[in-house]
Amino acid sequence: MKFRIMYLEDKSKGLNGPARIGRVRLSKTGETLYYGGRTFEALRNSGLKANFSDVETGQPFWIAKARKGGDDRLYKGAGDPPVIDDDVAEEYWRDVRGVPNPAAG
Repeated sequence: MKFRIMYLEDKSKGLNGPARIGRVRLSKTGETLYYGGRTFEALRNSGLKANFSDVETGQPFWIAKARKGGDDRLYKGAGDPPVIDDDVAEEYWRDVRGVPNPAAG
């Protein structure tokens, strides 16, 4: 299985839910994702502004590859900035965003 730094936004309470940037493990087909002890399966024709759901809880999520410009939200400019997991922060800023980590000083 491969890993990728991805954007995860919880859509269970509305269109602009809490979001994270973290290391996600992908199944061979990419139809199943694993993050933070949770398993997400791809949604097909759900009609929701979500593309995955938590297998255990059914919560809808928008999960996508993290973008260089940081404009990861489905609805631009809405909601709080995503929380970036500590274990991917340096790699995210360097490899995805192409800039030094602003928290590194």
